[in-house]
Amino acid sequence: MKETAGTKGLIFNEPLLWEKGVRGRTGFSMPRRDIEEAPMDEKLKGGAPDFPDLSEVDVVRHYTRLSQWNFGVDSGMYPLGSCTMKYNPKTNERQAALPGFAAAHPLVPAQLSQGILQLLYNLQHYLAEITGLDAVSLQPAAGAHGELAGMLICHAYHVHKGKPRSKILIPDTAHGTNPASASLCGFKSIPVKSNAQGILSADVIGELMDEDTAGIMVTNPNTLGLFEDNIKRVAEIVHAKGGLIYCDGANMNAVMGIIDMKAVGVDILHLNLHKTFSTPHGGGGPGSGPVCVTKELEKFLPVPRVVFEQEQYLLSNDFPDTIGKLHAFYGNVGVQIKAYSYILSMGAEGLKQASQMAVLNANYIKTRLKESYHLPYDRPCMHECVFTDQKQSVYKVSTLDIAKRLMDYGFHPPTIYFPLVVSGAIMIEPTETEPKENLDAFIDAMQAIAVEAEKDPDLLHRAPLLPKLNRLDETSAARNPCLCD
Repeated sequence: MKETAGTKGLIFNEPLLWEKGVRGRTGFSMPRRDIEEAPMDEKLKGGAPDFPDLSEVDVVRHYTRLSQWNFGVDSGMYPLGSCTMKYNPKTNERQAALPGFAAAHPLVPAQLSQGILQLLYNLQHYLAEITGLDAVSLQPAAGAHGELAGMLICHAYHVHKGKPRSKILIPDTAHGTNPASASLCGFKSIPVKSNAQGILSADVIGELMDEDTAGIMVTNPNTLGLFEDNIKRVAEIVHAKGGLIYCDGANMNAVMGIIDMKAVGVDILHLNLHKTFSTPHGGGGPGSGPVCVTKELEKFLPVPRVVFEQEQYLLSNDFPDTIGKLHAFYGNVGVQIKAYSYILSMGAEGLKQASQMAVLNANYIKTRLKESYHLPYDRPCMHECVFTDQKQSVYKVSTLDIAKRLMDYGFHPPTIYFPLVVSGAIMIEPTETEPKENLDAFIDAMQAIAVEAEKDPDLLHRAPLLPKLNRLDETSAARNPCLCD
């Protein structure tokens, strides 16, 4: 490569604010009081807060310097497989920041909240139309919360029929949180191995499915980035035994506007608004994980639900078979507003094209890199592709070394060592928002690293060399964490 996005420039050190503060400094002038001073009860005062004394320039430079240490989707390509870290249009942020939304209080009566309730009501219907399912609750706060909602609905369904079940099938290509969500609902997870093509085998499902199995938790497209070609046959087998199909919709970015989930047999689906519908996420949130269901399961959705009755929008709890409340008020509404803005600005054709471009970009990377890196499943992928370090391991270079070296080229590393069914996995999801020149630069960097692995493996063992911090001792950090009071 002649030139890379990574460069060695001036990076400022920056202490903690408490170390930086100097007594007597201030960046704020209190406004003149327009009421008389009154004494406060000594019992209410407590100890003085430990705030550092800082000027305005101290504060501005502190956060500016910290921002220069970070890498985000606004900085460059963020190819985290299974996470859909795509660029987030700023118009969505502007809509969510409108005073009528941002200043709305959840305890304001419904008659004074008609605008935001109408938005949520419409969003439910848009998501139902996009997925092909019949009813939606926006209440779950994120992906795993949506999974939990789905499993609670599955459990309630079987209890309601008078035949509680104890097991759930979980493929090895499902998301890692699926077994935990199932366990919280009392289900025993039954692992299902994928076949040589990296997808579910209908014959295997037929052998495992019985009258004590509540259903199956499918991720489609799965975590190998492959579409489950046998999903309709799998659904027929599960339904014949009275089970339900739950689909983890975290990878919906590959099939948005293309696949009718209900038509392929899905009964319950959760979505990640903070992935597919372009809301910033990471660092713990916020997120939003709506759960979508068929008409038969609608009565089990969590409450309150946004309904339109007597010519007004309301939050209703009048659903006797509900699984109950999952979140304070009605979920992370700010995230939902951004998703609503994204859907309206894209339109049906735009959403479909986004998925098509995401799939095209992933297949472009897959095709151009498969000579340099081992490709365990050499078949058309969906929104992400999975390589391994098999070709580099002969030079004692690992997936971790490759990921660390990629930082020197100015790219955030992809997801590594996941999915677990692939040893040394390198999972790349470019998303639809990256132009071809960015994809080419990423491919050039990965190809250059493959050459370095053969000619100078020690270089990769020491990488990264350009960021503020170099190779960290991650094992010691995990085993001996510094837990401050």
